[in-house]
Amino acid sequence: MRRRIMATLAAVVLLAASACTSKGSDNPGNGAVEVEFVTIQQPTETIPTILQSVMDEFAKTHPGSKLKLTYVPQDQLDQKLQLLSAQDALPEMFFAPGTPAAQTDMAKSGKALNLEDTLTKLGVFDKMDPTAAQIMRNQQGGKVYALPFELNIEGFWYNKKIFNDNGLQPPKTWDDLLATAATLKGKGIQPFSASGIQGWPLTRLVSGYLFRTLGPDALQKVASGQVKLTDPNYVKAAQAVADLGAKGYFGPGFATLDYSPAVDEFIQGKAAMFYMGSWAIGDYNDATRNTMGGPTNVGYFPFPTVSGGSGSVDQVPMNAGLPIMMSAKKYNANPAMADWLKFLAQNYGNTAMSLKGAISGFPASTPPANLPATTTLVTTQIKAAKQPLGWFESLMSAKAQDVAQKNAAGLVNGSVSPADFMSKVQTALAG
Repeated sequence: MRRRIMATLAAVVLLAASACTSKGSDNPGNGAVEVEFVTIQQPTETIPTILQSVMDEFAKTHPGSKLKLTYVPQDQLDQKLQLLSAQDALPEMFFAPGTPAAQTDMAKSGKALNLEDTLTKLGVFDKMDPTAAQIMRNQQGGKVYALPFELNIEGFWYNKKIFNDNGLQPPKTWDDLLATAATLKGKGIQPFSASGIQGWPLTRLVSGYLFRTLGPDALQKVASGQVKLTDPNYVKAAQAVADLGAKGYFGPGFATLDYSPAVDEFIQGKAAMFYMGSWAIGDYNDATRNTMGGPTNVGYFPFPTVSGGSGSVDQVPMNAGLPIMMSAKKYNANPAMADWLKFLAQNYGNTAMSLKGAISGFPASTPPANLPATTTLVTTQIKAAKQPLGWFESLMSAKAQDVAQKNAAGLVNGSVSPADFMSKVQTALAG
């Protein structure tokens, strides 16, 4: 009888040990995860597509692991995250709030996982690009609380064929840009594509003009209170962008155009130029979406210089794109999440590069032999950038960001004057 009891106890201990091991991060052959990802990109867009591919590979050694995509429009993301945070129901992964201030708040609240410490503990923090890591620290209170799935430059992308067919060269100055747009419009070609619904593709033109006229610290001076957006030199930048709209250079429907349709407008050859970050090269490289002649027909030029301005073209807006946060609660609830996070850090960069030709904050250790032309182009431009810049809302509160982006289309279609636009944003900054 005693032998039976001892044998039973031994079996129970063995079973318990086996169950614990199967969940632990030291046994990567076991332990499933179901990762809900709140995304502002559709399932067919760049980051969800790459994540799904990484999860498919992970599931080969962790059977039953799944990625669940929950789509939220970008202009509703912050509100959705606030609600989920208040309910203590943040998902395993989610696009970070839209402003550095909101990201810092999420970090300080303890709701977002401290990824710098966690990845260091897992032995894979060195997989993250140091520049990308520092961008995250700058945005999130001194530590990395988000995964930089992108490392981007910004600037103007252009349709090489349209330019060649019309004898045009990439503009080097603002006056060149105006002349190019006028030529295109005169030939019945829409010069620019932009999303008026999102707003930020338009406000980035304002900040680009400010950086070129007033220098790289133009917005830092506003954030520190040295100057105001209502100062004449700042209103002049808003006026320059409003003038583009007044001349019809964005086409008749830009104010109701969302992000993805704006991308499509460019890569389907309906607009000659598109100010955007290099996160869009995944779309440029997508053969099913790019009907303008493929990635080899996509050119790039930095925001042009402005006559008499103090900014230069090697000062380029750079960012880690739309960073991804993780729920500290959900991560700690399932030990197998450590396996997933480690696998993600080790494999995201290679998958992004091979699948989409996308440049990630996790550099590819084994890049493909034949990279898309756009990927090579961006890599070259990143190396040439001597001073990374922010963007219009990068140092603003969530309230000011919201005001800027919601009034951007009005600035460009003429329903909000440049002075009123800057006044509205300045008031939100002070509030």
